[in-house]
Amino acid sequence: MSVRKKILLGLLVVFFLIQFIRPEKNVSAAPAPNDLFTNYKAPDSVERLIKTACYDCHSNNTVYPWYAEVQPVAWWLNDHVQEGKNELNFNEFATYAPKKGDHKMEEVIEMLDKHEMPLQSYSFIHSKARLTDAQRGAITSWARGIRKEMQPNIK
Repeated sequence: MSVRKKILLGLLVVFFLIQFIRPEKNVSAAPAPNDLFTNYKAPDSVERLIKTACYDCHSNNTVYPWYAEVQPVAWWLNDHVQEGKNELNFNEFATYAPKKGDHKMEEVIEMLDKHEMPLQSYSFIHSKARLTDAQRGAITSWARGIRKEMQPNIK
């Protein structure tokens, strides 16, 4: 067997073996009493937009696409989800101190205004997560209102 065939066979074996090394999925059936929308009301359209464009990476429950079953793609997705949840977890929003919650809403506004969220790599594949300027405006306007609601509680 030639060196080239040995290398290809070795790579194929490694690819096969890594399919058994799977990250834990971000899926929770538990109620979310600390969810942003449990504690702060939003118009249905804004809530739907945020849940569609943001919750896969910024909540305790990700809806995984078929390709999340293939390694190393699942590792990459897991890294994105964990990073997103570490930055902002809408399911845990009520656990944030008022100052931190206010800052997170400020960051939501900034990320949307700069078109940095949702990530292009996410919205490229998830067309429903592509936000128009009007949709971004609706979310940021609502987030500004939430910030005003939080202000009296900030110390």
